[in-house]
Amino acid sequence: MSFHPLYIDPGTGSALFSILIGAAATLYFLSRAIIIKAKVFFSAGKTAASASSTQHPYVIYCEGKQYWNVFKPVLDEFERRRVEVMYFTSAEDDPVFAAEYQYVKAEFIDQGNKAFARLNVLAADIALMTTPGLQVYQLKRSKMVRHYAHVLHMTSDATTYRLFGLDYFDSVLLSGDYQAKDIRTLEKQRTLPAKELVTVGCPYLDVYAERIKQVPQEEQHPFTVLVSPSWGTSALLSRCGEKLLDPLVKTGWRIIVRPHPQSRKSEAAMLDALTAKYKDSANLEWDYERENIFSLKKADIMISDFSGIIFDYAFLCDKPVIYVKQGIDLRPYDADDLGENAAEQLWQFKTLEKIGIELKEEFFPTIGDVIKNAADSAELKAARLKAKDEAWQYRGGAGKRIVDFMMERKANA
Repeated sequence: MSFHPLYIDPGTGSALFSILIGAAATLYFLSRAIIIKAKVFFSAGKTAASASSTQHPYVIYCEGKQYWNVFKPVLDEFERRRVEVMYFTSAEDDPVFAAEYQYVKAEFIDQGNKAFARLNVLAADIALMTTPGLQVYQLKRSKMVRHYAHVLHMTSDATTYRLFGLDYFDSVLLSGDYQAKDIRTLEKQRTLPAKELVTVGCPYLDVYAERIKQVPQEEQHPFTVLVSPSWGTSALLSRCGEKLLDPLVKTGWRIIVRPHPQSRKSEAAMLDALTAKYKDSANLEWDYERENIFSLKKADIMISDFSGIIFDYAFLCDKPVIYVKQGIDLRPYDADDLGENAAEQLWQFKTLEKIGIELKEEFFPTIGDVIKNAADSAELKAARLKAKDEAWQYRGGAGKRIVDFMMERKANA
């Protein structure tokens, strides 16, 4: 009997090979997922052992020191009332550690999974944070927290968070009454229970309003244009970049470019290319400071897109703003669920048309003339004041109102 080696035709062999590779890849990624979940589970278990036994009346979580000015007025008010509050932070150099509070107990809880492991087993009567996406991403609702409150860190629309950003909070603290309408619309569409919506004002603007007064005026002040856009593919620097900056540099005025903080993380290549191109331009400077008030104080006019900083500038400095109307893809944001033409219905875009001067791309080459002719007017000034009253209510009182809310909520729990 002769022996014939097993023959597999090329098509079958290719299919078997693909199956084997697919199975190996599946096993590899499955094992990695199990290892990652195990690490999170065991770190959470260790954290739970040390944290779950402590029930805190009031907890504040700060995900980065850029939010310090949101929470400072709140912490100051707790300190003034001599009421203890637990402040967890993911910033090792958080300014809280130099504040010498007696009633604010601060603790660094690291970042990423380590921080979430701690927060996911938190025990508190009320937890306050600026972090959106509760119960959507890694940050989960702890069964030992009675009430989750979100405080907005912007005066623009609350629906410009990423999808489901506010859905699973028990309350949202607003800077202006107008923000409630769209939140209620989404609750009905998504059949969510109604959240407590309480207007408290804007704590970080309260801080900036006092601090900007203390920034000294320049003795020799050159006319200054501040370019301060949002980030992403729809934002001003990404879409226009050199087309905008080239004619601005040619004016000879001081040009300050303040990229959005997220650009450093998500658009580093674009920023590096622009920095290299203008490294020899003596009148162009880049601002990466954590706080924006120094550039705001220097600026005689701002050019932006749909960034919320345009309202910071208009409200704090009461000076004219120029905006480049950029098409924004709302699909990743809650606002996309508000219906057709959602962008046109958002408060921030409707208001921008009233308080700002639109700059179209075809006028970039003559931008010097556009800026010279962008004189302030009584109409623009009145529109800025109206917008300020709508979006920044209870000015100077946000810290007190937030602590009032937290204490009342705890008392009624």
